[in-house]
Amino acid sequence: MMETVLSSLGSGLLQSFEPLNLFMIFAGCLAGLFVGAMPGLGSVNGVAILLPVTFLVPPTAAIIFLAALYYGAMYGGAISSITLGIPGSSTAVATVFDGRPMAQAGKADQALTAAAIASFIGGTISIILFTLFAPPLAVFALKFGPQEEFALMVLAFATFIGLGGDDIPKTIFSIMVGLVLAAVGFDIISGKPRLIFFDMVDFQRGIEFLVLAIGIYGIGEMLWTLESTKGAITLHKVDTSWKKFRHNLGQVREYIGTTTLGAMIGFFVGTLPAAGATPASLMSYGLAKTFSKDPDSFGKGNIAGVAAPEAGNNAASTGSMLPMITLGIPGSPTTAILLGGMIIWGLRPGPLLFTESPDFVWGLIGSMYVANTVTVLLNLALIPVFIRVLAMPFTILTPIIFVLCVVGVFATTDRMFDTWLMLIFGVVGYLMRKLNYPVAPAVLAIVLGPLAERSLRQSLISSRGDAMTFLERPISLACILVAAALVAYPIVNGMRRRRRARAAQE
Repeated sequence: MMETVLSSLGSGLLQSFEPLNLFMIFAGCLAGLFVGAMPGLGSVNGVAILLPVTFLVPPTAAIIFLAALYYGAMYGGAISSITLGIPGSSTAVATVFDGRPMAQAGKADQALTAAAIASFIGGTISIILFTLFAPPLAVFALKFGPQEEFALMVLAFATFIGLGGDDIPKTIFSIMVGLVLAAVGFDIISGKPRLIFFDMVDFQRGIEFLVLAIGIYGIGEMLWTLESTKGAITLHKVDTSWKKFRHNLGQVREYIGTTTLGAMIGFFVGTLPAAGATPASLMSYGLAKTFSKDPDSFGKGNIAGVAAPEAGNNAASTGSMLPMITLGIPGSPTTAILLGGMIIWGLRPGPLLFTESPDFVWGLIGSMYVANTVTVLLNLALIPVFIRVLAMPFTILTPIIFVLCVVGVFATTDRMFDTWLMLIFGVVGYLMRKLNYPVAPAVLAIVLGPLAERSLRQSLISSRGDAMTFLERPISLACILVAAALVAYPIVNGMRRRRRARAAQE
């Protein structure tokens, strides 16, 4: 069995080194880097926009190009998150938490290097898992019904408790605000409008996640920086010499454990239908902080806070392709577009794809290894270019950030209403910072709120309102027990620290 897998993988790698396929890998990775770095675009829009281009080449070259673009976009999302504090896409929101403080402290090179290396490690681990365990993992993912999905969302929310520091009540309040905003729009069961503020029709479409994220982390961060520095921004000079680059590479051992954990979580979450890379990156960040020896440094420039979500979202991008290839079920919005492309090319995703089109499948898997390597090399080579953005005077950088925020939101939703809403959220984010309310839990809650609500209501409908259904299924019970432990851990840990502090004073 192993010999067959290695033989097929070798054949796939040889395919990926064919001139046309190698060119498509390079072009896809480069395009993905810039697509991911542009606020509001992301991998979904990038793949959708460039899908028609692939009709000019054979199916294998086409899927290789789009998969490479997907990889590049996952890497690229960290660029604007670190240099400007604006998440390029929802998958890169968690990278802002520590990436931006590192950039402001003159460590942008370290943050960008850590993001690239962690993405590479996360991608490599997930590709190996994909290669070795694709069929059994796909079958296991099918065991996740609504009950298991809701329990997984509860587990994700449990990891958020630690994101607000020791102030658990403020963290829970922030999560509740995010859940309320996530509920705006039409009820998913009855179809009736709910929480339509001021009876404004525009709220019926709900609140887009990127509108909230770009507002809080783009406009809000800009306002906070301007006030806290009184407009006199002094950015530390960043050393981009070869000696400093080697030092940055040597820091890998500081976050290798966090990166591996993030990759495992990301790949697993990515394999679940309709989960995607965003929940994976958020859970990776939350768990990294929960189990860190120095959790208080997260949000202030901890390099592990950059590595964990980047490993998670890149691993999830590979994991989300597993149900698409083996079952014909897209694991994320981007893979849904890829699935449509495969059908147009005359391919039938599913269990028979490995036997009916082995050259296509193994060519794609082989290209994943090559694309992962090409993307990390491109990313590392372009770090000095990305850092030049930070060399701009803040009087020039501020209007650029503002324009990117406005254009990013309008290009995504095509509504001026969302642009105004983004500006309002920017002010709200600024006020939350002044009042010491954590904004991260609110942003994360609006991502997982709709997923949690859908799975909760499906579970209760199927069980006729019996909440015990979540405890009667082994997988959901295990997730809920782990979630309870994660909620208790920061509380108990905080009590211990306060007890030690009192003992030291006495």
